[in-house]
Amino acid sequence: MRILLSFTRNWAFFIGIVLVWQLVTQAVRSPFFPTPITIVDRLGRLLLTEAVVNDILPSVGRILGGWLIAVAIGVTVGTALGLTKTGMAYVGSLFAFFRAIPPPALIPVFMILFGIDTTMKLATIVFGALWPVLLNTVDGVRSVDSVKTDIARAFRISPVLRLFMIVLPAALPKIFAGLRISLSIALLLMVVSEMVGVTNGIGYQLRYAQDQFSFPDMWAWVVLLGALGYLFNTLLLVFERRTLR
Repeated sequence: MRILLSFTRNWAFFIGIVLVWQLVTQAVRSPFFPTPITIVDRLGRLLLTEAVVNDILPSVGRILGGWLIAVAIGVTVGTALGLTKTGMAYVGSLFAFFRAIPPPALIPVFMILFGIDTTMKLATIVFGALWPVLLNTVDGVRSVDSVKTDIARAFRISPVLRLFMIVLPAALPKIFAGLRISLSIALLLMVVSEMVGVTNGIGYQLRYAQDQFSFPDMWAWVVLLGALGYLFNTLLLVFERRTLR
């Protein structure tokens, strides 16, 4: 019952905001800010065209591909560093340096190294989405209760079983926090990487609509990005609840 009330309250607030948006834009009639009805109508028409195959699906594939690679690297390296006592003492400053570099600033570097194909986009997404997963994994592994690991050693449980039965389950809440942050970063970097040197994808279509002063199309792509972000986050939260249960 509480979940239903929370769901109803959240959606009621969202619908109220959309209604206010509709009334204000309808009264102002600015060409730069179309009404929500116009945006939804344009988005519906885009979803009935080849844009789904040519732009939306490739962008979704780049988001998920780059994010999954970042998750695999971040969890593996973060677990290894978290299990060592001095690992972060050696690489902590190096991580802080690379983490401070804005990933869009490295797009020219990735273009030189990988060209302008999908590999460049994946490299940009992986570089930006990696750090929240890696650092949260290190913090989660290091925060495991030492009493549990000491008991496991006393019962002579193998290191592999200790890792998968004690360490990783205890670190999962912080790991999932990093996953949610990295997923939103992956969505952002997908858009940025597709605005450079490509001819397909949501980022390309967003920039093209802006260059053509097609504001309904531009807002339709923006709303689609918001819907994708909401969908990905919801699915991840469902998976997180089932996993942590």
